[in-house]
Amino acid sequence: MSGRELLDELEAQESRLVFASFSDADAWALGTALRDAALAADLPVAISIRRNGQRLFHTALPGASADNDGWLDRKCAVVDRYGQSSLRVGEQFRVDGKAFDSDSRLDTTLFAAHGGAFPILLRGTGCIGTIAVSGLPQLDDHRLVVETLQQFLDLHG
Repeated sequence: MSGRELLDELEAQESRLVFASFSDADAWALGTALRDAALAADLPVAISIRRNGQRLFHTALPGASADNDGWLDRKCAVVDRYGQSSLRVGEQFRVDGKAFDSDSRLDTTLFAAHGGAFPILLRGTGCIGTIAVSGLPQLDDHRLVVETLQQFLDLHG
């Protein structure tokens, strides 16, 4: 898949994966669904769900480390700043012939445009938080979030 095709798919995901509302209970249910999916596949990941800067769900599974928490923070900072998935932001820089780490002019100790953090998009409002996974290659982190989010929205609207 070309960079442009990937970028188009990432944009389509954000258009499709939108909440009508998002409560503390939704954060817990979605976080639990992500944890269950990761446990079932024996994935060494850390998972975070935040709304307006408040951490509503966090877990680290066997094999994850404190480094994964740092990656969660940095990837979520990208979503908070751009309102788009961390993978989409990084891919947009690549498609434009640039590198996020140098061309964004942001501190790379605070921001990482690597896959795994996805915006919590509220219909009629926009980005209100983040759903993030760290511990796998970036495309796999992103895929785990998107697939679980799609299943969650299919069940809970």
